[in-house]
Amino acid sequence: LPTESVTIGDLVKYAYENNPSITEARENWRAAIEDVRVTEGYPDPQLKFNYFIDPIETRLGPQDWNATLTQKIPFPGRLSNAGEVASADSEIAKLQFDKSIRDVIVTIRESFYELYYIRNAKIIVQKNEKLLNHMRKVSETEYAQNKAILLDVVKAQSQIAQLKYDALLLDDLEITEITKLNGLLDRFPDDPIGSFVVDEPRPIIFSLNEIYEMAKEYQQEINMAKVGIKRAEANASYSRKKNYPDFSIGLFYAGIGDPDVENPPDDAGRDALGISAGITIPLWGGRNKSRVNKALANKRKSEASHRRLINETQTKIRANYFKLNNADRLVRLYGEELIPQSERSMEMAETWFREGESSFSDFIEAQSVWYNFHLTLIRAKADYGKYLAKIERLVGRSLTHEDISSLEANGEG
Repeated sequence: LPTESVTIGDLVKYAYENNPSITEARENWRAAIEDVRVTEGYPDPQLKFNYFIDPIETRLGPQDWNATLTQKIPFPGRLSNAGEVASADSEIAKLQFDKSIRDVIVTIRESFYELYYIRNAKIIVQKNEKLLNHMRKVSETEYAQNKAILLDVVKAQSQIAQLKYDALLLDDLEITEITKLNGLLDRFPDDPIGSFVVDEPRPIIFSLNEIYEMAKEYQQEINMAKVGIKRAEANASYSRKKNYPDFSIGLFYAGIGDPDVENPPDDAGRDALGISAGITIPLWGGRNKSRVNKALANKRKSEASHRRLINETQTKIRANYFKLNNADRLVRLYGEELIPQSERSMEMAETWFREGESSFSDFIEAQSVWYNFHLTLIRAKADYGKYLAKIERLVGRSLTHEDISSLEANGEG
């Protein structure tokens, strides 16, 4: 990870290679792929050996031992249905892997923008403290010359004390956020993270209705529910075929000893060889019917889950879309209008105070407004990035690019 300056893309790349939850989901997907072949394969044949302590006497001689080799053959089509169920599980595991990547990326982006706010807030606090220290000295000089009242000096000192508290609080918040980010990157909690390179926020290029439709197509949870319906259908077919019999074929071999008789037959001691065939009897109709009913109930459950996820996703998209637009409006309002106005007001208040036309309290009030407006601006910029990440988590793809790119490709911010 770069130590000088860091982009969201740097963090995403590092997390993709090191985050344990991504590794866990990746290996779970690989295991599910292997499970398809396991499920579609025939059961292992069974070899059974018997040795008789007291041999059974037959016409050809005593039967000392016998062995049977049996192969179970499921009803035709059952293994393919089981394979369809396992394939659906593999698809779900792949989507879960994609979801893990998406969730880690979005959480990194949220943490990135929160840390961006904290670090910029610290810069504003430092600038403001420097300004207030300068004005405090001015007020103390004015007070010594009986041109200012004691309350002005106290206000300046109390405002500086508040800024020092804000700086301490921001230091603690920065450490907490760095620890959270390092946890996502599988790094030591106190490892340093360099300064951030943040691009200007990019606007969403799709309408709200287009976003709703894209969520149905791309969101991993909704796609998992779709595959869940397919899995439930395959499982229902598999359950019906489980009500049909299984078959088995086998080979039988018995070792015959020499008979202990005076006139043994010509074929005395000849070993026995035979074949066997069997069939299971699906006798318990109630159990078999319940198995099918359970599979059909799970199918209806999957269909309802799919509809529920679509409704919940659209509701969350709308809520976050409003918050995103509100953050964008605040960025424009404070950046283009309120902050320039507050800067002019603060300059005027300082000038009037120096000329004796207003009190130091007026300057402190104007400075406080300027300070809060700057904090609100960087808060709104950070919130814009965080709400964009949340919406893209709900949709499952980038909303600031025309091409259908992954959230990983959009990780550069």
